[in-house]
Amino acid sequence: MTPYVLTVDAGVRDLRAADHLFHALAAELALPEGAFGCTHLVRGERPRVAVSLALPSSPLLRTARERLAARGHEVADGVPDAVGRAVIYPGVASLTGTLTIAELLARSAIDRVTVLGTPGRPLPGTAMVTRDHVRPQWQDGTLVLTAMPAAGGTLVPFEVPDPTPCCADH
Repeated sequence: MTPYVLTVDAGVRDLRAADHLFHALAAELALPEGAFGCTHLVRGERPRVAVSLALPSSPLLRTARERLAARGHEVADGVPDAVGRAVIYPGVASLTGTLTIAELLARSAIDRVTVLGTPGRPLPGTAMVTRDHVRPQWQDGTLVLTAMPAAGGTLVPFEVPDPTPCCADH
C-alpha cells in the first residue's frame, strides 16, 4: 500500500452503508485506479464502521482531506487497524460474473484466495462465481479473499452481497 492514507469517520453503523459511502466518495473524488478504500470495524462505546483511503500521491491526499472535512466528516491520518476490508482496489471493477482463480488474481490487487474449511489454496482453474461483490481483507500486508465452496465445484466469496439483517423476521 501507499503511505498516503487517511481515515474517515462518517458515523456509519453498518458495512452496506459504508460500501455506499465509498462508492459516493470514489465518484466525488474521482479516485484513480491505484486507490484503495477499506472499511474498518470500530468497537467501543460508539461502535461504527470507519473507512480508509490509500491514495497514490500527496496532492490527491490533500484534496481528499479538504473535500471530506468540508462535508463535515471526521478525517485523520493513517488507518485504524491493519485488517481493513477492501471495497475499492485496483481491478475490482473487472471482477464480475464467473472467473477462474487465476483470472481473479491476474485482474486485481488480490494476492491470494483461501477457502473455508480447506488447508490449501484453490487450483488456478477453479471457477469463482463473484456475484459482483468481492471484498478481500488485508492480512499481514497481503490482500486475501476468503471464499467458500458452492454448487458444481465452484467457489463464491464468503461475504454475500445482500446479507439478511439479524432478526429480520422478528
